[in-house]
Amino acid sequence: MNDIKEKLNQFAEMVAQSATIAIMAHNNPDGDALCSVLGLCHLIELNFGKSPVCLYDGNIPGYLDVVPLRDKMVCVEQAPAEPFDLVIVLDCGALYQMARGTAILAAAKDKIEIDHHHKEDDGALAELNFNDDTRCATAEIIDQMMRAADWVYDMDVLNLLTIGVLTDTGNLRFVRQSDPLRMMADFVDRGINIGYWMDALAVNPRRAVLTEAAVTSRAEFFHNGRLALATVPRSDYKNLDGKGALIMNLLGQIRGVEYVAVLKQQRPDQIGVSLRSRTHPVDGFARALGGGGHTYAAGAVVRDTLENVRQRVIDLFKGEE
Repeated sequence: MNDIKEKLNQFAEMVAQSATIAIMAHNNPDGDALCSVLGLCHLIELNFGKSPVCLYDGNIPGYLDVVPLRDKMVCVEQAPAEPFDLVIVLDCGALYQMARGTAILAAAKDKIEIDHHHKEDDGALAELNFNDDTRCATAEIIDQMMRAADWVYDMDVLNLLTIGVLTDTGNLRFVRQSDPLRMMADFVDRGINIGYWMDALAVNPRRAVLTEAAVTSRAEFFHNGRLALATVPRSDYKNLDGKGALIMNLLGQIRGVEYVAVLKQQRPDQIGVSLRSRTHPVDGFARALGGGGHTYAAGAVVRDTLENVRQRVIDLFKGEE
């Protein structure tokens, strides 16, 4: 507890001494990344009287348009040219995942990191960090910071942290420890309607749903049916609204499937790989492709053709027959 108190004191000092602050997460932010950025921004506004700039790079899925304070997000292209005094980076497993935000982080006078991804070889992105890879979401870490520091909060903060946890745990289906369940129970006691957010976040554009359903129908199965593999060519990738969560969820429901791999052709020679499993680690496979992530949910971005990456993934899972 003393360690977290010391870190929170240092956090407060760095925020207080900074005239300009930016908060950002990984490229193409998901629900946890987006809501952690907005939630921490609002906590700083409420408790320190500062107005951080919330930056993002890439695309934000349309289903997240309903989250509170969404209009605070600013694309990195519109960021001020002058370096920020302080940059706080959230939910980013590795530096390359920040895309154009990398230069903004590098130019900052001070840096703070808050993350729940596994770090290889002390790969922290800042000297002051609140990193804990046992947590299900970065939003959970921010909640712990808020409680330990006794920060003032409001319903926007609680709603944002709720969405962060819900989206990173598949509406609590993939929780493997009790802490986030206790967190959600406490938020319900404070007036949060979890059912409302589960319904509100389940709405997607027609083209995205139809594209993901079509991609799922073309899935291939390898290694005695234990690996389900779906490929999203460039022509379909432009229709996705997010990371293909529907594809992974549907394939993961098939009896006998232990691993799900979704390959997305983001560019002709750039393939995004998403790996999921309910009971078997996949982070090692992601690292073999140059990426990383959580034990049961990981991924990578590979510079190669779609067919070559497809074969590499199939080969990686040969030992899982």
